[in-house]
Amino acid sequence: MRHALPRLTRHWRVYALVRQRDPMLAALGITQLLGDLDHAPTLRRLRGIAQAVIHSAPPPDSGDIDARTRRLIAALQAGGSLLQRLVYISTTGVYGDCGGARIDETRTLAPLTARARRRVDAETRLRRFGIGSDCRVSILRAPGIYAAERLPLERLRQGLPLFAERDDVFTNHVHGDDLAAACSAALRHGRPNRVYNICDDSTIRMGDWYDQLADAFALPRAPRLPRAEAEQVLPPLQLSFMRESRRIGNERMKRELKLRLRYPTIDDGIRAAARPS
Repeated sequence: MRHALPRLTRHWRVYALVRQRDPMLAALGITQLLGDLDHAPTLRRLRGIAQAVIHSAPPPDSGDIDARTRRLIAALQAGGSLLQRLVYISTTGVYGDCGGARIDETRTLAPLTARARRRVDAETRLRRFGIGSDCRVSILRAPGIYAAERLPLERLRQGLPLFAERDDVFTNHVHGDDLAAACSAALRHGRPNRVYNICDDSTIRMGDWYDQLADAFALPRAPRLPRAEAEQVLPPLQLSFMRESRRIGNERMKRELKLRLRYPTIDDGIRAAARPS
């Protein structure tokens, strides 16, 4: 969550758990703790060190559980933790395919992929941790995160197809700066064991999203194919995203976290990213 760091360093003394030292973090005045969520003995320095934690590490690449989150919880519980607040960045993939329906945080979870099931496991473990401790846990479910340096332009350059309009799915997005602001807001305003959808106000189908990117960056628009044909040529990981359709509401985010989006629509974010620096 590099977008959050400048904001956090203005209000907090920040420590970062890293596998290897990063000069950029040092330049921001961040204390780096060498450790690895895949190796529990390296996490001893986390004990009692922080009053607040932002947990943005992804789950492992396989299995149905998030062993990394379990190790983090164990390390934070050991040695008399001072922890009061924890923010976890999860994914809206935990909702699975909603058939294009409008949903909010009360939607029953129905993860379709092992990746999403690992996220559900992490959420469950963290909420249990929050219930059994004095720590206020907030879970932020984010959809496709984008920023100027994080756009799927290479996909357009490769000419990979998208579903034809009749087969297309709704997709959701949030700019990295707005997700960073949501993390800070959750540290201040997040309610105990509360889930928040962190997304912008756009209602857009995946093909339209890529068409807008192509036009903004003078790239060819992706070809559109019937679903059956596209599924024969697309990589499995990309297909997993294209098989899920939902329109996610963000009213709780605005009401409880008091968050005002800097990029309320993808039009705003793409325009800013395409603007010459």
